[in-house]
Formats: sequence, C-alpha cells, structure tokens
Amino acid sequence: MAGKKFPETLIDAIRYFSDEAVCREFMAELRWPKGAVCPRCQSTENGYVATRSLWRCKACKYEFTVKKGTIFEDSPIPLSKWLPALWMYSAFKKGVSSHQLARSLGVTQKTAWFMSHRIRLAMEIGSFDKPLSGEGEVDETFVGGKAHFQHENKRKHIGTGGMGKVAVMGLLERHGEVRAHVIPSRRKHTVQNEVRASVAPGSAVYSDSLKSYDGLAGEYVHQVIDHAEGFVRDRVHTNGLQNFWSLFKRMIYGTHHSVEPEHLDRYLDEATYRFNTRETSDTTRFVSATARVIGKRITYRQLIGKPAYE
Repeated sequence: MAGKKFPETLIDAIRYFSDEAVCREFMAELRWPKGAVCPRCQSTENGYVATRSLWRCKACKYEFTVKKGTIFEDSPIPLSKWLPALWMYSAFKKGVSSHQLARSLGVTQKTAWFMSHRIRLAMEIGSFDKPLSGEGEVDETFVGGKAHFQHENKRKHIGTGGMGKVAVMGLLERHGEVRAHVIPSRRKHTVQNEVRASVAPGSAVYSDSLKSYDGLAGEYVHQVIDHAEGFVRDRVHTNGLQNFWSLFKRMIYGTHHSVEPEHLDRYLDEATYRFNTRETSDTTRFVSATARVIGKRITYRQLIGKPAYE
C-alpha cells in the first residue's frame, strides 16, 4: 500500500470509502499485498468472481470475501460504514458513543454498540513483545459510580472496593507507551505482580505513597511521591499517568456516561491504543487500526456473555 494517498480528515474518509468497491480493494491490499490467500488452506491460487465480489480457491473450492476472518465477518453492515466508523474511533480523542455512531451511520443503537465493541477488540494489543524499561510510572484509579447510587443487582457483582467502583491499574514508560487494565483489588500481591509482569527488573519505578508498592525496591529503583506533600519532586512523579487517567475518565463520563464493569477492559484498550499512537497522524492511526481487524472476531452472544447455543 506504499505510495498511496489516503484521506487525512473524516470528511475525506467518508468520501473516499463511499464506494464499496474501493473499500474492498483497500481491505484486500491491506490483508493480501501479494494476492488473496485462502483462509481455509492458505493457497494463493484464487480466482476473483467479480459478479459476487468474492474469491474462489482453486485448490479447495472455498469461497471467501475480504471480510472473512476479521471483525467484519458475517456483518450485513457494508464496509462503506465500517471504515468511517473505524476512522472515528481511532481519531476522536474522547471516543464515540454508540448513540452518536448510530445517528452518524444510520443504523440502530444496538448495531452501533456491537460495532463499537468489535472495533475495540481490534484495538486490543494482547500480549506485549517486551517489558517496559527505563523510567516508568505506576498508578491506579477507580472507575464507576458510587455504590449507594446503584441498583442492588449491580452492587453485588462489583466487589472491588472504592465504594463500589472498579479498580484499574496503569503502567507508563516515560516517553513511551501506557498499559492499563482492570485489577481485582489494590492489594500488595496484585499490584506488585502487575509491575513485575510488565516492567523490566532494574528500571526506575515511580509511584504514589500507596503501601501496596512497598517492597519493590529490591528489584527496581523505586521512588515514591506523597501527594499529600506535593506532586513533583525532581523526576519523581506520576503526572504522565494522571494525564492518561484524565483523558480516559473524560471519555467514560463525558462520552459514554456509564460502562458495565465486564466491558471496562475494552474501553481501556481503545484509550490505550489512541494514547500509544498519539504522535502519529490520524491517517496512520486509522490504517494501523484497520490492519488489526484481521484474525479477530467476536459474536454478539459472546459479547453479552451468553453461550453460542442454548
């Protein structure tokens, strides 16, 4: 796809991807730069059936479209709506609510909600290739409403402390990427295991004065900033993570207003993807996000926690 000029703004993207044939060509070149590959037998000998907009494998006779094996699979929504939606989620700093997406694309809110979670799945990083190193910040926060404002059925499923809120932990490499996900508690073994799993031994680790971090000094250059006394002491601070939490909570409370605890990790995936690609252009971020849709799929029943068949 080198040398091609792609849209630089949302309105350009809507115009560019208004033709379904252009969308299919874009996805085909992104997936198979050297020609279509059969998802069943991996054969490169495939014929394109223009009248049906699909490929037929000459080896196993399998027929497949550009959506096969992606978050778009089995979706009746055309790519001319999927790709602008991907642009919006990759470019808009505070995200997009399912209600706004539904109005923008002309689909139902239920459809837009399902689309948004599939897009967040594409933004999921999964396992990390290398641990954070150098100088790092660790911090935790709580997300959600106060327990006494919630229905009893919701209160009994949370149980993570923080007055009914969900505990979330973040780790930031200075001038690098952030990693964040839901944790069961802020207890010592939980937060320290998260640090050991994500940060290379010997790195400088800066945290607040939470007692759960005590004991890291044996493996890391651990320094603490007590927020009761100040927020910065030379290079010791967690302001980088505080900035990320500020952006994330503006997305949650300002755009989505309320998020179910079981889906919170997906919203963190969305926020961390945008934060970690903050130095790139909207076009680059969009292409990178679109490349991530390959090999990922989730059904509606999986998303709502129901078995495939009942």
